Amino acid sequence: MSSGLRRWSKSSRILVSKMAEEISSSGGGANTAAAPTKRRSFLPSVLRWIPTSTDHIIAAEKRLLSLVKTPYEQEQVNIGSGPPGSKIRWFRSTSIEPRFINTVSFDSKEGSPTLVMVHGYGASQGFFFRNFDALANRFKVLAIDQLGWGGSSRPDFTCKSTGETEAWFIDSFEEWRKSKNLTNFILLGHSFGGYVAAKYALKHPEHVQHLVLVGPAGFTPEVEHKSEWLTQFRATWKGAVLNHLWESNFTPQKIIRGLGPWGPDLVRKYTGARFGSYSEGSMLSEDESRLLTDYVYHTLAAKASGELCLKYIFSFGAFARMPLLHCAPEWKVPTTFIYGFQDWMNYQGAQEARKKMNVPCEIIRVPQAGHFVFIDNPSAFHSAVFYACRKFISPDQNSNTLPEGLQSV
Repeated sequence: MSSGLRRWSKSSRILVSKMAEEISSSGGGANTAAAPTKRRSFLPSVLRWIPTSTDHIIAAEKRLLSLVKTPYEQEQVNIGSGPPGSKIRWFRSTSIEPRFINTVSFDSKEGSPTLVMVHGYGASQGFFFRNFDALANRFKVLAIDQLGWGGSSRPDFTCKSTGETEAWFIDSFEEWRKSKNLTNFILLGHSFGGYVAAKYALKHPEHVQHLVLVGPAGFTPEVEHKSEWLTQFRATWKGAVLNHLWESNFTPQKIIRGLGPWGPDLVRKYTGARFGSYSEGSMLSEDESRLLTDYVYHTLAAKASGELCLKYIFSFGAFARMPLLHCAPEWKVPTTFIYGFQDWMNYQGAQEARKKMNVPCEIIRVPQAGHFVFIDNPSAFHSAVFYACRKFISPDQNSNTLPEGLQSV
């Protein structure tokens, strides 16, 4: 937890010295004939302060997914302008235009279980590019960009509470599910996506066969996981400044936008140093690193929307305001937790939650991997997912033997 905060702190200090005035970029995303017309700039991207757009995101996604051998379909799924029967339109937006969820789908052999994948904070579905081929051999895979992220629509974010913010993600996901006519699927969420997946399964357990939560955020409240380092840091002037920035809804993405044409260089340094750093024999190739960097930049630099959930879901230090631990007795869906050995998300929160759950629950740790376990050690991650979903993949061969190298907690 503290290492993630230190990384955020370092980025914040960069802003103080380098950030220029943020300029709004074009919003919402659609890629099909049914989608609304996108606003276009008359300036070529090289002359814009923030050289990105929805078209850039989709193009970068396509380039990144060119590394995937399995054929896929990309579509913009219409979720309407707000929850049916509600006067709230994702949320308090004055616009009545429909919104879209960017989706990629990989077909598998007939009868394969359906796996829906939800990315984490600051990410998008393309982060799973190293996993689609292997998972599509066993599942019908669908991966989405959550509302306000990646190539999905980016409505103005005007939520004013934790409840509204959770509903933004849960209700938009439910409208997506209805549009895709899905039920009885396995739901996998990473980090903040794990938080959303768990909250969705609490509200709509009838649609979810199994939960796979990968390094999920939001299990432990601050009062139950008091960090001595964080307490001391808050008492310093730097801590006070960063706490103020957090409560002012400052996000790391604003640094990227503020640096304008220098933003891609900062992202390049981050991805080069971060992804694959815990792995052995599975480091990112030059092409993977280049294409992922390009994709990450465009998804982070686009119009601020879903990213503004941060202060409503978490307090300073990334502690949940409405922790999942408190919901554990209400759990209705069997769950598997997957953590990298070096994951800064603490698996002990899952252990505490399991004590209160009344459904089957497993906790698996993956070696040579950090928080992005599916990038750091993809083969071991795939083994963990296959093991978690074994009764759906091979119901007649329900082996309880944990694959070699994985650790059961």
